[in-house]
Amino acid sequence: MKTRALLLARAAAVAACLVAAAQPALADARSTAKSQVDFGIKVAQNGLWKEAIYRWEKAVEADATYAAAWNNLGIGYEHEGRFEDARKAYEKAVALDPKNVLIRQNYDLFKEINDRAKRRNDR
Repeated sequence: MKTRALLLARAAAVAACLVAAAQPALADARSTAKSQVDFGIKVAQNGLWKEAIYRWEKAVEADATYAAAWNNLGIGYEHEGRFEDARKAYEKAVALDPKNVLIRQNYDLFKEINDRAKRRNDR
């Protein structure tokens, strides 16, 4: 029994060390992703959408949990006519941050416009 308690205590200590070690890596990943997102926004404002998409793809590679990066990627894909990719990116953003009103509005607007266009094309 005493050995089991020692093993559990040791496992807890190792887990705590792993979590503590992971925190800086997660912060670095988010920082990298944020930098890519910010740069992507700047180039998109200058009409360089392919470069913006590239930056936002790099952002989600760096931090796949960064909802803003997925949202912006959805906007970029939508702008370039990659509607299925846009839908997936928006859905990922909403799943990551379901209470974010801006992300939800972007996705809802995309669905409305895209669904309307599909209905028009199906006629």
